[in-house]
Amino acid sequence: MRYIVPVQAVVTAADIDRGPTAAELDAIDAEMPLISAEVELLDAQIMVLDRVPSEVDTRRLRRARRKVLTARREITNLSSSAFVPEVGA
Repeated sequence: MRYIVPVQAVVTAADIDRGPTAAELDAIDAEMPLISAEVELLDAQIMVLDRVPSEVDTRRLRRARRKVLTARREITNLSSSAFVPEVGA
């Protein structure tokens, strides 16, 4: 009796065991300010889930939202400047 097994099983198993590439780690590192700002915003939102936000809570939420927007703007500006051709090239 001859068994039929999937040929791709060995190939796909190797992809699962690999770690992140240097390019993937660089992308994560570039987005880390945004990730940190989003975590801070989430923490501020969790703090006011079960109560009425005080004035301090409102300021904390507003500041966290501004940090997220600033981080998104900086990442957008960095990624768009990578695609702008140099003048005179």
